[in-house]
Amino acid sequence: MVSHARSPYARAIGDRMTLLHPTLRRYFDGVPDGHVGIGEGVFDRIGARYRWMRFLLIPLQRRHVVFAGAAADVPFAVRNTIRDGRARAERTLLLGDRSWTMVDAVSFVGPSRIVDVIGLPETVAASFDVSVEEGALRLTSRSAGIRIGRFRLTLPPALSPRVTLTERFDEATARQRVDLRITLPLLGCVYEYTGGFDYRIEEDRD
Repeated sequence: MVSHARSPYARAIGDRMTLLHPTLRRYFDGVPDGHVGIGEGVFDRIGARYRWMRFLLIPLQRRHVVFAGAAADVPFAVRNTIRDGRARAERTLLLGDRSWTMVDAVSFVGPSRIVDVIGLPETVAASFDVSVEEGALRLTSRSAGIRIGRFRLTLPPALSPRVTLTERFDEATARQRVDLRITLPLLGCVYEYTGGFDYRIEEDRD
């Protein structure tokens, strides 16, 4: 019998899992041992809102945190696994003759709380409140910080970006949708991605 690794999201949501759309319930419940979750879809748009900011994001792109550009109609693939209690994801953008991958790992820290560590090597850490709204899962950031080697910096609230992510099921297209927005004080939305994808779980052959 294949054991099932419950995800940090499911642990944080608790009994409210039943309030999620069935497709999202399956997505966030976890991945059986020896298996991998595969998502394939298209981002309607992804990247920084301001041209000047794209240059500043290049160091973070090199560390697999954010895409330092802006593009539309971008095919992407997601690979989800659970290892040592952490939900690990690789999101690969297919950009014509090249590709770029964002890497992150999510941990459970308490009821309605997770921490997401992003990058390779680990570079950005953000804590989130987890909620369920009208069948969708919503993440709202509480704090964010930067990790480079032994250096650790937690940003003060006045400077900290506010990150919101919504995962929902679109009945019209019969696809799962993801919408992320990063906003900064005074500047508003500075980075976003939005798109739809199909998802399946299969045996991990790697």
